[in-house]
Amino acid sequence: RILPVINLLVKNFPEIIISVDTFRSKIAKETITNGAAIVNDISGGKMDNKMFETVAKLQVPYILMHMLGTPQNMQKNPIYNDVTKEIISFFAAQIYKLHQLKLNDIIIDVGFGFGKTIAHNFEILQNLSLFKNLDVPILAGISRKSMLYKTLDISAQEALNATTSANTIALLNGANILRVHDVKEAVEAVKIVNQISF
Repeated sequence: RILPVINLLVKNFPEIIISVDTFRSKIAKETITNGAAIVNDISGGKMDNKMFETVAKLQVPYILMHMLGTPQNMQKNPIYNDVTKEIISFFAAQIYKLHQLKLNDIIIDVGFGFGKTIAHNFEILQNLSLFKNLDVPILAGISRKSMLYKTLDISAQEALNATTSANTIALLNGANILRVHDVKEAVEAVKIVNQISF
């Protein structure tokens, strides 16, 4: 289903950079072969044991996300002893495997809302700077997430201000990339944070 869309976009916008969201190695291979540029895997290589070797052969940027469980069960009582430590350990192990396969263009995504309670999400956001020790870019996908609108008892549509606040915190704590719905507001947050010297 996605291939005709990729082909059309690449044909009409040759400079476009398309990121494909999939945990299936076959889809990753087909979409990259047809013009996509980045593989974004919500399972961090856990749902298809051929994903790592596939992206390594393709030599494309790979977004390695953390998720506890599967999309079907991830929010059914997620439990951690130390959420930050466990996610860092997960990334360290997966990054090591990817480096062994000679893939070095890795981006990590802590997976806000994927197998985490609201408390877990805010703890991770507070501790995001610790993930810089992994020495790879950090992507934060926090835009209009339930951790924001449920905390404030509002709707996702009303969560722009909360999103900007959370994006700013993420940037100040080391995020290099933001995944957003509201591009203009996110760019403004980035510009303001960039005025601060660390």
